[in-house]
Amino acid sequence: MIKKGSDVKILTGKDKNKTGEVIEVDVNNDRIKVKGANMIKKHVKTTKDKKGGIFEKENFIHVSNVVILKKENKKETGKQK
Repeated sequence: MIKKGSDVKILTGKDKNKTGEVIEVDVNNDRIKVKGANMIKKHVKTTKDKKGGIFEKENFIHVSNVVILKKENKKETGKQK
């Protein structure tokens, strides 16, 4: 199961073989956002509160296009005898 904070590797697309941390999960559509991957440009209009411009941000990737990386220092769970 992919959760926020998990480390993943991207398998397909323009960011193939990149690794990153999951920053957002969309459970209903089976999509995730990975930090620094699948960057898009968003055009924002100027308002009274915010200055407009062109901003880069992450876009969603389908979960079938990523694989979870295992952490080496992860402790085993379960009963120890």
